[in-house]
Amino acid sequence: MALSLADIKGLFDGYGALTYSGEPVTQLEHALQSGALAEEAGASEELVAAAFLHDLGHLLSRQGETPTKRGIDDLHQYYVLSFLRPVLPDAVLEPIKLHVDAKRHLCATDDTYFGLLSADSVRSLELQGGIFNAEQSREFAQRPYADDAIRLRRWDDLAKVAGKPTPGLNHFLRIVERVMQRHS
Repeated sequence: MALSLADIKGLFDGYGALTYSGEPVTQLEHALQSGALAEEAGASEELVAAAFLHDLGHLLSRQGETPTKRGIDDLHQYYVLSFLRPVLPDAVLEPIKLHVDAKRHLCATDDTYFGLLSADSVRSLELQGGIFNAEQSREFAQRPYADDAIRLRRWDDLAKVAGKPTPGLNHFLRIVERVMQRHS
């Protein structure tokens, strides 16, 4: 089943107030901040949409708040794909799919990156397979959209600021709608 724009809005309306995995923001605030950071960086509308939607799988899988504390990796980066694939292009879907592997790659290639991760990101890293070895990191870097996934990952890590002003939900839904229209 494909998610419509109304379905996406409904997910944020219904579950966006949930705490974002032990962070000082809600799921909705995290999505809005991620999208805003992508926009501020001059990203394409496809990458802005990916940044905004990258954790939508958490809202779909409904594992509750902070599933990592219960040892659960909800595989949100994959779970959402079948719902979005009929309506969005690879330029949105692939960075979403790869944003977890981007964390694993950055931990392997950037000496300072691991120290910047929040407690929940460290917990989820272990559940998601841990830090890439050199071979895995090289393979990741060669994948299409790896660079976009790395950009998305860095915005993801920064999008956890309590009370940070951002454009609202409808602003990002309009961007997603334009991307959907171009894709159809």
